[in-house]
Formats: sequence, C-alpha cells, structure tokens
Amino acid sequence: FYTAACTLSPHGKTIVVKSLKDGDFDLYMMEVDGTNIKKLTHQTGYDGGPFFSHDGKKIVYRAWHPTDTALTNYQGLLKQKLVRPNRMELWIMNADGSNQHQITNLGGANFGPFFTPDDKQIIFSSNYKSPRSRNFELYLIDDDGGHLEAVTNHPEFDGFPMFSPDGKQLVWASGRSSKPGELNLFLADWKP
Repeated sequence: FYTAACTLSPHGKTIVVKSLKDGDFDLYMMEVDGTNIKKLTHQTGYDGGPFFSHDGKKIVYRAWHPTDTALTNYQGLLKQKLVRPNRMELWIMNADGSNQHQITNLGGANFGPFFTPDDKQIIFSSNYKSPRSRNFELYLIDDDGGHLEAVTNHPEFDGFPMFSPDGKQLVWASGRSSKPGELNLFLADWKP
C-alpha cells in the first residue's frame, strides 16, 4: 500500500504519515520504529501533507472530503490507484487526533501547510484566487482560520514553505528565475 508524506515530531519519538493502508488516504501516528500505529483521521476522502507544530501538540494538514458525485469519482479513481486533489482545504487537529477542524474554506488547492515559529499561524500555498491555474502564492492564516494575508505575489508557482529551526528564515520552492517546469529554492529573512 502507498505510504508517504512522513513528518518526524519535534521530540523525535513519533512520525505522522499519510497512507492508503486501509483503502483511503488517512493520517496515522506511529513510533519511529514503526510500532504502535494509530489511525488519526477517519473521514472518507483525502487527508495528507501533515506537519507538527513546533511544540508537538498539533498537526496541520490538507484535506478533501467529497460527497455525492465527487465521492463516487474519488473512490473510482482510488480503485485505479489514482487521485485528483484539485480542491484541498487546511485542517488542524491535536497530535492525538482529537479536535479535528477545518481552518480554510477558500476553494482551489491549499497545501504545504507549516506552522509559524510561534505556532499561532500557518503558512501555506494556494491557488484559490484562480483555482484552475498553476499560479500558487504563499499565504499566512491564523490557526483559527482568521486573518488571511498574502506573503508572495508572483506569476510563477510558490509552494512548500518551511521555517528554519530558529524561525529567522523562510525557505520555499518557486518557478521564478527557472526554466519552464523547473523549480528552485528561495531563502528569505523572516520578520514577523
């Protein structure tokens, strides 16, 4: 079965991972040696791209829980070992899987969430302003879904943001200054 998007907890004892282990894309927690596997998400649909908060108490992730015809289409693609995640929203939960709640309702594809150094906001990539485009920008949002703010504004792809361990720099992948289809890494000082 397909397993990917593993993230090590800040204390180094557990891993959160996306897996098709039970026939749907769900998130699981396990010890670093692969023991004590616990399923964290249970809604039918796609759950993936998890990251821990810096204190290890929360997990932010992307999700899409389709209904009706979209659910039928999703399940049909899964049988072919395919997925079409064109609409994703951001969710947060406690590290034990409790208190799962959606924090964006933007439309489009929202992904690559990462907690800011103070664990009060999430930085992520989105194409919500033009959902059918490949123009993704970086945004900040409070961990309760308030105060959406643009971080980048460039006609090329910007995604996969992460902060340095000391919180002083931001790194992300971008199509700017690249050949078509190529991404480069960019580094910037972070001044909250």
